[in-house]
Amino acid sequence: MAKASSSFPVRKTVGLGLIPQEATHGFVISVPKGVGNEDYVRIREERHINDDKLDLSQELSHPLNEPSLRVVIDRRRWLELAPAFWEEANRRLRANGLPTHKFLKNPSKPIPIHPSLGKELCILCWAVESAPVEDIPNALLNWEALAPEERWWLFTMAVATTGQALKKEIGWRKALRFAIADNPFVKGEGSSPKQRREMLAHTQLTLNFD
Repeated sequence: MAKASSSFPVRKTVGLGLIPQEATHGFVISVPKGVGNEDYVRIREERHINDDKLDLSQELSHPLNEPSLRVVIDRRRWLELAPAFWEEANRRLRANGLPTHKFLKNPSKPIPIHPSLGKELCILCWAVESAPVEDIPNALLNWEALAPEERWWLFTMAVATTGQALKKEIGWRKALRFAIADNPFVKGEGSSPKQRREMLAHTQLTLNFD
């Protein structure tokens, strides 16, 4: 991990930005061992994360209909989107004086992730989970064009009714595919993420990864 900037107080993190001394709520990413494109990566929301007790085989044994399981996405799609997400996440972590986390194709254990970043990752995965793989670069452009607060709002709306992993292609989950994966990206159109962020009146989250 890279060192945090000396201009910030040192805060210990685990995984991708989770700060145990501040909160144990976040998400857990579990990547099965191997290289099979049809293997499924899982993302689960967890209220009491204990990094010392995270076990990959145990995480992958959870039933697919478990309410806390937010995402089940095949490895091929995961590898198309995850490096770009990691790059954006690490940029935000550096900006907040927090250690970065190297992206690994086959991590040896589940990866805890900060709740703000976890919500944004869910939005991206939900947008492409049923989309053609060739649409993922377009989805990344549209996702990157959203302000973090917009991603958090979309997560709040989607998770209320279609937040369980298996609820694909219905309601908000289907709308996310149309809005992010299917919608053509046109560079320069509309307000920038910074401008839209400034127009938002408030945020429900405690840590703002600008």
